[in-house]
Amino acid sequence: MNQLYNKFLENLILPAGDLVLGTAFIHQLNYWREIQNKTTAELHFIQNKNLTKLLEHARQNIPFYKRLNIDYESDPYLLIKKFPVMKKNIIKQELKYLANGDISKMVKMTSSGSSGVQGTVYMSKKNQSNQLAAQTLWWEWSGYKLGDSLLQTGITPNRGIVKTAKDNLLNTLYASAYSLDKTEILAILKQLQKTPREYFMGYASSLYVFSKVAEENNINNVHFKSVVSWGDKMFPHFRSKIEKQFNTKVFDTYGCTEGFMIAGECEAHRYHIMTPMVFLELLDDYGMEVEPGQIGHVVVTRLDNYVMPLIRYYLGDLAIAAAKNEICTCGRKFPLLDKIIGRDTDIVKTRSGKYMVVHAFTGIFEHIPEIRQFRVIQKDLDFIEIEYIKEKVWVDNVLDEIKKKIQGYLNEDFQINFTEVQTIPSTPSGKPQIIQSFLNQSVNA
Repeated sequence: MNQLYNKFLENLILPAGDLVLGTAFIHQLNYWREIQNKTTAELHFIQNKNLTKLLEHARQNIPFYKRLNIDYESDPYLLIKKFPVMKKNIIKQELKYLANGDISKMVKMTSSGSSGVQGTVYMSKKNQSNQLAAQTLWWEWSGYKLGDSLLQTGITPNRGIVKTAKDNLLNTLYASAYSLDKTEILAILKQLQKTPREYFMGYASSLYVFSKVAEENNINNVHFKSVVSWGDKMFPHFRSKIEKQFNTKVFDTYGCTEGFMIAGECEAHRYHIMTPMVFLELLDDYGMEVEPGQIGHVVVTRLDNYVMPLIRYYLGDLAIAAAKNEICTCGRKFPLLDKIIGRDTDIVKTRSGKYMVVHAFTGIFEHIPEIRQFRVIQKDLDFIEIEYIKEKVWVDNVLDEIKKKIQGYLNEDFQINFTEVQTIPSTPSGKPQIIQSFLNQSVNA
């Protein structure tokens, strides 16, 4: 039945949706299915061609880069070193000089991401389709096929007509990751006991919370074929808890809201870098390339977005690359990341047993332009403190608006204190910390 429905979706429904919406998801998915079987030489050729084309486009057509007068270099891997490393605050300041064309016709992606600094990126519908297709390929590495039953956590609780239709067509039960209420999680877990779902996908920290609640309530008969994670870091203790509790394997993915699908875990649980779509650099503190096996700052270039090229985009993460000639046992020839290093993204917890993960907060603050940056600090189960840096434009009731939204998601009168600050300290990776929890020092959270 699943195979028939999968063919129905891929051959009829989804192509029709692409036609109506002006997207190209199925076309791009088939492209990635072919790409994953290319040889090392073929993958290098594709990346070289895509990088050359993008850098020349930026030099010739994007006002910000034209202004820099970057000298031509025939080797794209040398040419890109002449481009500056771009952090989110620079992109925000130079936005109108980085976007190419009428932005009203572009897809707008706005997110504070895990850095707590808001950012806006524009892309075409084809770019967005390519992003979703690459993500779906990663899901397929876990065994998933379009139409398989799925439980998904996310930060878009108001699904709307299009997203609701998508959920129904793709057999998806959607759970909000904004406020993870124990009662709601238990209700979903009990529903899964009666009507199982084959796959579980979502933000790593939210998947972990589900596994903890299942364990604490002795719900040991909810299993999944695979679990796919994204958004925040899949820490070893997250992975072991999820795999043990749900009798499954975790397939982690690495990307960001700005449209980068950087690396995904295959069946052998190695991270494959999607080189036809992204050029990845690992740099030391002085901007020099580190050797494989050494820790470096993640800097990425998306190779298919000509609308708003993100060239040498500094993510604030740390990672370690595998040896250049190392080939995964799965047979795919993409280069490998040995390890993605990140912060232990803490979870805010209330005394009543509710949770808010980092993306619950970024999902709120991305719509608050009056605040440039924020950090959530928790020292007690009864309240949190939110440090914030003001933008130049300020509205007096904005803090009340934030408080109402957080309390609304938690559905309780949770105490929230606000403190205006001038700076928010960064972690060793250079990335501001969103949640700083001290509960583990005094509370078994």
